[in-house]
Amino acid sequence: QVQLVESGGGLVQAGGSLRLSCAASGRTFSSYAMGWFRQAPGKEREFVATIDWSGGSTYYAGSVKGRFTISRDNTRNTVYLQMNSLKPEDTAVYYCAATGSSYTRIYSYNYDYWGQGTQVTVSS
Repeated sequence: QVQLVESGGGLVQAGGSLRLSCAASGRTFSSYAMGWFRQAPGKEREFVATIDWSGGSTYYAGSVKGRFTISRDNTRNTVYLQMNSLKPEDTAVYYCAATGSSYTRIYSYNYDYWGQGTQVTVSS
């Protein structure tokens, strides 16, 4: 079992920044890849970013590439999502997820464990 707890969401003006954190417990954190997904009201959950077990490989959705950065600290069992140049269309509940693989994955069905989500609201 893996427990994931997100934090860092909030309300920010367009152009601003937020950093989300996801603390993991219950399994060897450094063994598996992590991902961030988001779900806006009335829309399906979508992939945002993923990072492999070592932090050496990352992949982003086109809509956030160049603005968001995923990183991890295996000594703290935590994965981060630094979000810069935020836009109103980034407004969503953001979810942290853990996959059983050590390598990056972009589909939600590849992920076995999910956090409860944290709300990000970007005002125009």
